[in-house]
Amino acid sequence: MCKEHQPKQRPGATLNNPEAHAQDHQTWSRRDFLSATGMLGAGGMLLNNLGLRVFQPSPLMAALAGGGGGADDRILVLIRLDGGNDSLNMVVERGNTHYYDIRPTLAIPDNQMWYLSNEYGMPAYTNALQPLWENGMMKVIFNVGYPEPNYSHFRSYDIIASASDSDTIVNTGWMGRFLDNEYSAFLEAPPTVPPALQIGVQTDLIFKADQANMALAISSPEEFYQIAQNGQLYNTAGLGNTPHEQELLYVRQTANSAFRYASTIQTAFGKGKNAVTYPGDNYLAEQLAIVARLIKGNLGTRVYMVEIGGFDTHSEQAEYHPTLLSNLANAIKAFYDDLEQESPELTKKVLGMTFSEFGRTIFENGSNGTDHGWGTHMMLFGGELGNGFVGNYQDLSNPDPYSDPPFSVDFRSVYATVLQDWLGNSPDMVNYVLGQQHPLINNLVPAIAPDLGENNRCALLGHNRHPNLPQTIEIKYAMSSGGPIKLQLLDKAGHVLRTLVDDYRNKGSYTFNFIAPQWFVGPGTYQYRLMSGGQVFQREIRI
Repeated sequence: MCKEHQPKQRPGATLNNPEAHAQDHQTWSRRDFLSATGMLGAGGMLLNNLGLRVFQPSPLMAALAGGGGGADDRILVLIRLDGGNDSLNMVVERGNTHYYDIRPTLAIPDNQMWYLSNEYGMPAYTNALQPLWENGMMKVIFNVGYPEPNYSHFRSYDIIASASDSDTIVNTGWMGRFLDNEYSAFLEAPPTVPPALQIGVQTDLIFKADQANMALAISSPEEFYQIAQNGQLYNTAGLGNTPHEQELLYVRQTANSAFRYASTIQTAFGKGKNAVTYPGDNYLAEQLAIVARLIKGNLGTRVYMVEIGGFDTHSEQAEYHPTLLSNLANAIKAFYDDLEQESPELTKKVLGMTFSEFGRTIFENGSNGTDHGWGTHMMLFGGELGNGFVGNYQDLSNPDPYSDPPFSVDFRSVYATVLQDWLGNSPDMVNYVLGQQHPLINNLVPAIAPDLGENNRCALLGHNRHPNLPQTIEIKYAMSSGGPIKLQLLDKAGHVLRTLVDDYRNKGSYTFNFIAPQWFVGPGTYQYRLMSGGQVFQREIRI
């Protein structure tokens, strides 16, 4: 590569600065231990290995999704490509001479692709996806990112998981906030189905709510199968009477008794069956096989998350990236084939979505790899999705040797569109979950209108500290139709202390600025309650 085309090396982004890169990879240690293990919230255990997460919606979410909790309600499957996927070698702009100039050893030749269109192609080793594309079950979102990108794996993933701006630290995840709103009494009256189920090393920031992590952590598919078949996480048989063995017996019995989700998992696992053979030696396929079985078994969840790692391809990318993309393509094809065997209609209810913390540099480096870059492509899968492209491909015609082309689509617009159009949430709820309004992407997914009905006239959206006014807490709520409302502050025992609002409200979203000293309320833990249209919503608040 010509010296003038060498990209500027960012500290920690490449292997050329080992100390900074090591620091980049070690920043996970800032995570709270209990949060990381999932011991808060769903009662999870820190184990180790793969990454599968499952979310159970409340009856409200099921209603918004347009169904009654059966197998034919809409489902979202998030597929994390961990490490920063090189999207330029995943979906290639055909005939772009600049691409071949800046990637002399890594570029995919045109005769080694299958064609999405006259303009774009994918490497031949992903040809398992070709039937999905041809059958109108696949879309590509080009060059997804966010302003002022951060090139640390962990910080960038925290941004993606929390849906925050790059200069703002948010310690909850977008799905965690959504689930927290749906399960406002999660700690006091937990559900019998896990709001989040993770098979992996640690629970994910995506699932972290204000007071709890909504994920139950299980280490591997093998341990998942043990739970599904035996209803226990740890074996208690065969332990002797030595002090050590008795202590181990007590710990295992305690862990097993805390695992309150066994019966619902066993029931769904027993009812659902895999109808196709998934590819071997493919961890993603192993995870998706479990997801398919749980969907078929009517576990009642709406959002799943699986992951495949290894995309941090700083060197010898040609040795590793093709295998990763091949495993991705083969796993997704098997998954949708499995769903179609159950019912062709089921594929129309399951939306798959890939995402990664960032992309790779448009230039290849001196180690035959790529370094941490800006935008990356996302892919969507599902029946009745159609096929096509969203956003603008990276402009390679006038490459800057010091930075990548700007991103085209903000990842939060993708989230907003999926939350509103696919899962059927109201705009007020979407804006609250994401922290601000983001434009929707027209015709990205088949849209479903939120059917709030007579019994869903209002929604308590939650609260947060005011960003500028000291001692001020913003309490947010929305009305889908006009009516009388009452907002009250209660003590921990449920006794009403103050009535903050007692009035008629028109349709719309509202924010009440609660300033504790003005209401003669001291520091402590309280509850606040919204009542309207025969509904009652209640949440805990710390002042």
